[in-house]
Amino acid sequence: MSDINENIESPFELKVSFSKLLKHYEELAKSEDEFTAAKARRVLKTADAHPVLRDGFSDPKILKEREKEISIILQDSFSPVLTKNEIKTASVPFHNLIFNSSERFKSIIETAGDDFELEIKNMPKDDKYIIACTIILAFCYGHSINFKRPFYYEIPDANGIMQFYKILYNADFTEIIPADNAPKITQEDVDELLDNFDNMELWKEKFPPNSYTFKGFVISNIFNVTDDQSISNIKTTLIGEDKRKDEGFMEDFQEIFRSLLGLKDIKVGFSIYNEEEDDFEKVYGVAMNSFLLNNLDSNKCSSALCSDSYQTLLKEKKFYAISDVEKYYKLSEGKAPQYKTLKDQNIKSAILAPIANEEGLMGILEIVSDQPKVLNSINANKLVDVMPFIVSAVERSKSEEENLIEAIIQQECTSIHPSVNWRFVKEARNFIKDQLNGKEPSFNKIAFENVYPLYGQIDIKGSSDARNSATQQDLTIQLNAIKSIIINALEIENLPIYEQFLYQINDYLEGLNSHFQVDSEQQISAFIRKDIDPLLGHLRRDGVLTDQVNAYFDSIDDKVDVLYKHRKNYDDTITLINKEMAALLDKKQLEAQAMYPHYFERFKTDGVEHNMYIGESITKEDSFNPIYLYNLRLWQLQVMCEMENAFYLMQSDFPVKLDVASMVLVFNQPLSISFRMDEKQFDVDGTYNARYEIVKKRVDKAYIKGTTERVTQKGKISIVYSQKQDEREYLRYIKFLQSKKYLDDDVEIVELQDLQAVTGLKALRVSVLYHKNEDDKLFYTYDDLMKEINA
Repeated sequence: MSDINENIESPFELKVSFSKLLKHYEELAKSEDEFTAAKARRVLKTADAHPVLRDGFSDPKILKEREKEISIILQDSFSPVLTKNEIKTASVPFHNLIFNSSERFKSIIETAGDDFELEIKNMPKDDKYIIACTIILAFCYGHSINFKRPFYYEIPDANGIMQFYKILYNADFTEIIPADNAPKITQEDVDELLDNFDNMELWKEKFPPNSYTFKGFVISNIFNVTDDQSISNIKTTLIGEDKRKDEGFMEDFQEIFRSLLGLKDIKVGFSIYNEEEDDFEKVYGVAMNSFLLNNLDSNKCSSALCSDSYQTLLKEKKFYAISDVEKYYKLSEGKAPQYKTLKDQNIKSAILAPIANEEGLMGILEIVSDQPKVLNSINANKLVDVMPFIVSAVERSKSEEENLIEAIIQQECTSIHPSVNWRFVKEARNFIKDQLNGKEPSFNKIAFENVYPLYGQIDIKGSSDARNSATQQDLTIQLNAIKSIIINALEIENLPIYEQFLYQINDYLEGLNSHFQVDSEQQISAFIRKDIDPLLGHLRRDGVLTDQVNAYFDSIDDKVDVLYKHRKNYDDTITLINKEMAALLDKKQLEAQAMYPHYFERFKTDGVEHNMYIGESITKEDSFNPIYLYNLRLWQLQVMCEMENAFYLMQSDFPVKLDVASMVLVFNQPLSISFRMDEKQFDVDGTYNARYEIVKKRVDKAYIKGTTERVTQKGKISIVYSQKQDEREYLRYIKFLQSKKYLDDDVEIVELQDLQAVTGLKALRVSVLYHKNEDDKLFYTYDDLMKEINA
């Protein structure tokens, strides 16, 4: 290299010069302190003999030729007394060219090895030009733009462990001199540059290459910040989610800990603590190891730790250091599991650090070495500063895992009731584990054996008739409005087509009045859309009957494109009933879950249906007793009475007056249910159990044997069953609820007509007692209540 500016594009022309430092010595030469003055004169005499040292130069050969003189000039800046302690260099900015350094710095570079090349880290190569421009703005124009970034050297020590050195520049002995052709920078230029950081051509326009002379040198004060940088690197590594998925993540992570602890041969592992199972589990991911678990996927904490280490890590949440595994293995006679596990892996010393927050232990950080005593209770304290970042990362990972589990459950299964969520979480964990281990993941079948079903519904009576009636009214109003417009149009313009439309409308009106059919609505809507709408559009464009046509279109609902008044009232009523009944049932369900956990789901149709399943396989506990089934049946019957009361208290607020009828289905035998992935819901398993689903779907339409009377009636609760023991059980519940004034005394037992593939069904029917309002202490039958309300 013949010139230090070679191969560098910069607004600076670099010149090494000691002019500014020598001016400082000129002042010292006038000092009254004779020793100081004499020393300054000696430095000036050395420099005067070689004017190039003051004038400046860019030929690096001069640095070598005048090495002795430069050393004399810089002697005060590089004190011989501190040279073996301070890490210091004199250099050219934006350049790895160092021409003077302390003995400590030379020793560090020598230890790094012959093949080591010193390079400033964190120096953005693409931004060097702009950094130089910001320096010019500050030095020459007084515009301080903070573009400072910390610069580092990464230098290995004698053991090959990377050490981090922060560089702080002293630019007191530098000058920046604009060339004659350097453009003058105005405030407008500065404002433009502030908004165009990435526009290199603009920066070069304002600061052309070599348009300023950088004259002088910088002194670099360098500090070993390995501990601080290691902590920062741990934080950065843990924050980067994508980095944690890279194959080199664990090796890089271990390298950081090696720098932090100053130990070359250490490894890092993790184990996750599962509080629910009180066990340690392997972290699944690229190159993740657990030295506590060795080859196991999971292990009970009591099997992985002795009582002392268990107390220290899980209860006290303190570090547990083992300086000599072999020694403590012999002292425990091989009975302490952690020593045996570590010894089996040829680990000689280890630090186990609890990863814990205020809510408790989340996992264990495991640092191990194949050398005894290198890891101990003293250097374990170095982890104090890094543990908060590890805790944060684990908290975030747990949150991400929970979100991922929920996402998989939602994707595979839809929303899951809390009582069975644990089973889906377990399968989702296995799904993730297989995925991370490179296996083909699959979501296994979710099934619960020997559970007792309960089914109930509060059904809106005559909902189909009510909707048909609303549809008839809307269509009649709409057709009459169209008929009126066409009659007026016929008077203005006597066209046979108008008469044909009137004939068609009258035919539809007669049909609506006498024999409304399911397809009537579709036929009339198609007629209006195909024939009438174009006609009305024609009349409006021609200015004929404009006001009347506009009034008609104003009556049409934009969303459904029909007259939607009575049907809207009906739909709003159904929505309100379903919303209120479902909300009440959900609220009551919280109380039932507190009594004993069970599966619950509800559906909104024309009314609200609910399924419940109770049994030991759902609760995952050895605590189920038939008493909880009987309790849930009684709870269900009582809640159905309360829902009936709540409905009639709200009935006056509904746009359309409708009635409801309630039914409970009793199934005496336990059955098996499984989650159907295609339908995203639970269903019964097996041919025999399918009988239960058939009865559920058909029983509310069943008739009493030998009659045309439906089993479900307004004002009554119907309890459908097939076994005599069920009859006796529910008669007890009815008697109890009669004593509490939920039910009337008119209990009847009826036989049902046979359903397809189902015979022998019976029903208990009993009237519900109602209150006229919440403060009313009197009880009414349905008929009495209607008389009171309508009075």
